[in-house]
Amino acid sequence: MKNLLAYTLLLIIGFVTALYFGFYHMMPKSATTFDDEQTGLKDQLVFKFSHVVADNTPKGLAAKKFAELVHEKSDGRISIQIFSNGSLYSDIEEINALKENQVQFIAPSTSKLGMLSPEWLALDLPFAFSNYDAVQEGLHGAIGQRLFGTLQKDGLKGMAYWTNGFKQITSNKGPIKQPSDLKKQSLRIMQSDMIEKQFKLLGAKPYQESFNSTFQLLETKKVDGEENTISNIYSKKFYHIQDYMTISNHGYLGYVVLTDQSFFDRQTPETKRILLEAMEETTAWNEKHAEQMNKDQLEDIKRESPIAIHELTPAERQKWMKALDPLYDEAERIIGSTLIKQIRELRARYEYSPIQAFEEDAETK
Repeated sequence: MKNLLAYTLLLIIGFVTALYFGFYHMMPKSATTFDDEQTGLKDQLVFKFSHVVADNTPKGLAAKKFAELVHEKSDGRISIQIFSNGSLYSDIEEINALKENQVQFIAPSTSKLGMLSPEWLALDLPFAFSNYDAVQEGLHGAIGQRLFGTLQKDGLKGMAYWTNGFKQITSNKGPIKQPSDLKKQSLRIMQSDMIEKQFKLLGAKPYQESFNSTFQLLETKKVDGEENTISNIYSKKFYHIQDYMTISNHGYLGYVVLTDQSFFDRQTPETKRILLEAMEETTAWNEKHAEQMNKDQLEDIKRESPIAIHELTPAERQKWMKALDPLYDEAERIIGSTLIKQIRELRARYEYSPIQAFEEDAETK
C-alpha cells in the first residue's frame, strides 16, 4: 500500500513538473521593455507620452527629442515611452487618460482644451496670428500665461507650448480662392466650437471628428475636404486623395504639453528639474524646426502629386478676414473682453493693413 502511495505521489510530482516546464516557454513574457543601458529596472522611472500624430511631424519629433533629453540628463534613470499615431489613446480620449494616470504626458492641440475652458477657443479665432513671431510673442507672453492658469481647476499642469504651423484648406471641390468657394462643402475639423462657427459662417458644413479618422473620411468621400498644417497633410498623405489645396494660413495649430499636477508634485526635486529642463530645450528646438519642416514638405507635396495649389494673395486674405471678423465680437461675449483685446492688439501689430495688401497684390499682377 505504501509503495502504491509513493508511486502515485511520484507520478503527480512528475506530471506537475512536466506541465510547468512544458508550458513555461509558451507563457507570454512581461510587456516591460528592458534597455541594455539600464542599471536595473527597479531603479528606472518609466513615463508614458501619448500623442495622435505621426513620428515625422513637428509634434512627433519634439516628443522624441524630449525623451532623448530626459534619458541623457537622467543618465538613463528616467525613460519616456512614446506612443504615437493614436496607438494608445485618441485625441478625444487622452485628457481623461492623463487624469487617470494611464499616461503621464500628452500634447493635445489647443483646440481640444476648449472643452476645459472656453478661453482656449480664442486661439481658434481665424487669422489670430499673422506669422510665427506673433505666435511666439502671444504664447510666451500674457496670452499664454493666462491660458495656462485656466488648467489649474482641472488639476492639470501646462508644461510648454509646441508649434506645428498654420492651417491650410484641402478639398476635392475647388479651387478655393474666395470665402464663398466653401459654400456647401463638407469639411472635417478638430473638436472646436469656434472652428465650427468659423466654417458655418462661410456656408460650409463642418464635422468635428478625430484626427486619425480624417483619411478614411476623405477617401470614402464622406467629407469634401479638411483643414490642417502642411506637415499633417504630408505625413498622413491627404494630398494623395485631395485635388485642391489653398495656402490660406487662416488658423494656427499648436499644442500644449500637459501633465497631471498631482503626478508632477509627487516627483523628487531632481526629477522635476530634469523634466523641466528637457522640456524647455525641446520647446526651443521645436520652434526652430517646425516652420522649416512645413516649408520643406510643401515642396515635397508639389513634387509628389498633381494637387492644384493656390496661395491667397494679400488682397484675397483681406476678404477672408473681413468675412470672418464677426466671430471676434461673438467670441468676446463667450470668452470675455480681456483676452480678445490682447489678441486683437497682437494681430494689429503684425497684420498687413488693407492698403499694404492691395498695393502688394497690384505689384504681383
